[in-house]
Amino acid sequence: MSVLSFIAAAASMFFAGAALAAEVQTRKVSFDNEGVALIGTLYLPADYRPGEKRPGVLVTGAWTSVKEQMSGLYAREMAERGYVSLAFDFRGWGESGGTARFREDPAAKKSDIVAAGRFMASLPDVDAAKIAGLGICASAGYMAQAASANANFASVALVAPWLHDARIVEQVYGGPEGVAALIATSREAEAAEREGRPRIVVAASMSDRTSLMYQIPYYTESNRGLIPAYDNKFNLASWEPWLTYDSVAVGAQLDKPTLIVHSEAAAIPQGAHAFFALLEGDRSELWLDDVAQFDFYDKPENVTRAADAAAAHFNRINSGS
Repeated sequence: MSVLSFIAAAASMFFAGAALAAEVQTRKVSFDNEGVALIGTLYLPADYRPGEKRPGVLVTGAWTSVKEQMSGLYAREMAERGYVSLAFDFRGWGESGGTARFREDPAAKKSDIVAAGRFMASLPDVDAAKIAGLGICASAGYMAQAASANANFASVALVAPWLHDARIVEQVYGGPEGVAALIATSREAEAAEREGRPRIVVAASMSDRTSLMYQIPYYTESNRGLIPAYDNKFNLASWEPWLTYDSVAVGAQLDKPTLIVHSEAAAIPQGAHAFFALLEGDRSELWLDDVAQFDFYDKPENVTRAADAAAAHFNRINSGS
């Protein structure tokens, strides 16, 4: 081998190694909604260069979650697929502001997603005509509602969507009596909070039977969802807005091309089927075999399949095909 050939080969190996070593770039960002600062992490593709405009994906996660959990993981996955992606903390959660803390409030979270979409559309790194919404679990309904009739969203993907109506709520939460009891608790907590005494419980625990999610996977596992950034708290005033929110009905409002990725082995698939039946226009679905709800959150094989499907969906819409 000549000296020049050797140098060329070595350079080729060096740049190939550098490309393999390149990582998704992250940037801490802040934007306002209704006077409250919301904190997020922006994920940029490893090969992103300043001045480029890439398609964007706004990612939101399951109830009680923060941006370092499943929403951040999926945002990183989408950045690896060429998208500028954003995961953020809702008002009252994680690093974001807000005086009412740890409330699962569908109306407030929907409003925050609208503000996040507006923020993404303003970024110089993002092609404002090619922003998608990716909602996971409980935030699927919020994302679908936020994207409806909203020019800042071009398409939507819902992964392991928790979509319920009054009938499903009764099935899950102990029938009419169980639902009524939780709503009564919610109203008592609301009254107490107005007096400066918010009623907050542990969100997930292996030992505390009063926790919201007692001995539930993912949230109680330190190598999965039980991370230092997780608030692990739940405001009991959340029950009424959560239980009376009809996210299935949102399907009739959603006017963006929509993909659903779910499994019959995951949470309330009947809600996803009912939601899908209400969709008009461009709609598609991918049902995976034997995938538990929490395994959509962080198990590599399932995350990869869901992220690949979402990227293919977004790419198709962005290309106009």
